[in-house]
Amino acid sequence: MNTIKYALVDDNSFLTAATKEKLSFFDAFDLRFTAVNGQDCIEKLAKDRYVDIILMDIEMPIMNGVEATREVKSLYPHIKIIMLTVFDNDDLVFDAIQAGADGYLLKDVQPEQLKNGVESTMQGGAAMTPSIALKTLRLLRSPIKVAESQEEDFKLTDREVDVLEQLAQGLSYTKIADNLFLSPSTVRKHIENIYKKLQVHSKLEAVEKARKNRLI
Repeated sequence: MNTIKYALVDDNSFLTAATKEKLSFFDAFDLRFTAVNGQDCIEKLAKDRYVDIILMDIEMPIMNGVEATREVKSLYPHIKIIMLTVFDNDDLVFDAIQAGADGYLLKDVQPEQLKNGVESTMQGGAAMTPSIALKTLRLLRSPIKVAESQEEDFKLTDREVDVLEQLAQGLSYTKIADNLFLSPSTVRKHIENIYKKLQVHSKLEAVEKARKNRLI
């Protein structure tokens, strides 16, 4: 196999060093850069996009691994991403897969297993620690139950839901105001409240989260 150009994204320097050491046993791996969070990764990819695969932590400050995976897949869909984490709970597995992760390994993986997982993923497979694979199968067998378990009560008012439904149609503030017989400033206030309640920062995020939680 040709040299695999990879990047490591983890805010824990000790675990970054441990992963680098595991792959240092094999000649086919070329470390392009390390990053301490998702935002750092995006910035470094802008300067060096010649990366084949990213080993991505999940729990990181500023931008976590799930958010970073979604962003990387949007900007550089050819880059493979393996979540490399100490966590194996259902929600994180589901979120990572939904974001576009190509594999999911635990950080205690042995060097040979890590090497094989990366190579398998580069060849179109999906690297999975056995316990993660079992969880993934369970998620696939009961997706509705998983989705319901993730639903939250954001306490949106009926009017805020009305505004969200209009946003989901891609309508402007002015058009929403006309449709709902409101002033544009009132629509903006509703949208500010929606952002706060959903803990998002854009219309796209608001609509995505609303759909995910069956609010619209």
